[in-house]
Amino acid sequence: MAAKLKVFVTSDGLTDYVVATTSRPKALAAWGSRQDLFKTGLAHETDDPEVAEAARARPGEVLRRPAGSRAALAKLKPAKRVAKAAPGPSKAALKRLAGAEARLAAAEAAHADDLAALEARRARLEAKWSEDRARLADAVERARKAVDERRA
Repeated sequence: MAAKLKVFVTSDGLTDYVVATTSRPKALAAWGSRQDLFKTGLAHETDDPEVAEAARARPGEVLRRPAGSRAALAKLKPAKRVAKAAPGPSKAALKRLAGAEARLAAAEAAHADDLAALEARRARLEAKWSEDRARLADAVERARKAVDERRA
């Protein structure tokens, strides 16, 4: 026994779209919708006998008419199906990835060079500080001895 056809209606504000099919998912597929229009309240099942008769005469076909009018339903040309992209990334995406990886590697190398330069500068500064500190410590020690000699 064949399933009973139901008539579903949706609108984009300018045009009403009507389809006779057995279920809501099939109606959504006929309209080419990826969103559940029933859940959002944009689509519903209708009992309008005039609309139901015209839609049941052409099950599975989307019929249209100006929104809110009682005009005769016209057959809608089937929507163009969007071709699914080939599996895997595109050549352009692979090229962008390779470029990004090369820029990352260059940035990491520049960062390593900068760190090495900073470490070398730090070593030079530490050596200079050690020399300066030793020289200043000797000067302080000599000054203390001089002060101690004058007290005594």
